[in-house]
Amino acid sequence: MTASREELKKKFDVKELPLSSQYDMDWVVKHEMGPNVLWLTESLCQVLLLRAGKRVLDLGCGSALSSIFLAKEFGVQVWAVDLWIKPTENLQRIRSLGLEDKVFPIKAEAHDLPFAEGYFDAIVSMDAYHYFGTDVFYLDNMVKLLRDDGRIGIVSPAAERDPRPKHLGDYWYWINSVQWWRNHWERNPKVQVQRAEFLPNGWELWVQWEEFLMLYGKRKDPDISFLLNNDKDNRLGFVRMVAAKKMGG
Repeated sequence: MTASREELKKKFDVKELPLSSQYDMDWVVKHEMGPNVLWLTESLCQVLLLRAGKRVLDLGCGSALSSIFLAKEFGVQVWAVDLWIKPTENLQRIRSLGLEDKVFPIKAEAHDLPFAEGYFDAIVSMDAYHYFGTDVFYLDNMVKLLRDDGRIGIVSPAAERDPRPKHLGDYWYWINSVQWWRNHWERNPKVQVQRAEFLPNGWELWVQWEEFLMLYGKRKDPDISFLLNNDKDNRLGFVRMVAAKKMGG
């Protein structure tokens, strides 16, 4: 590490995200796979109501930190689905926190999910939906797994508005705007988009996380740091979006 614990803790704690601040920062860094997934998950849960005992699909969960957070903080049951991280590895993390009766790790590809239709109360995806969800037909895969009036919520990298920021160049050719994402979901007649917005302070959170990792001594992609720190208009960040399945959808 290149900074004191006090300096690191100041960067790790976000006043607006008090639940995330309770977690061990060494544990989060050890298993991180991008922007701080606890910050993204807590940000989504500020606008997505989750009640204890409900069934939640966490799609593209990575190291299952988001799944653990959801179960621990909201008392929901979570099916932690990822293609690349072995479910046995995720189970070890889940079991170490005494949550194996609430979080169930599964290996599956996003287009081939082994669940019954109407099974889930909510489906969430943090920093992953853009890898598979830009297909105009993909939302149907999600909708059929939800009960009527169930919710889908995502947080994914996005530009605040069109046109795309020029400084992104060809590096992030896949970045879409918040309005693009709203239009993408609104064309589906089976859902009602309830919220589609540029995550408040999303750019600042992303920069803060990169600065934290640098202070921690964990090397990150210099291209990402360059792009974030040259985004002076704060047009790069995250889309936070929630939609409900219509009755009979």
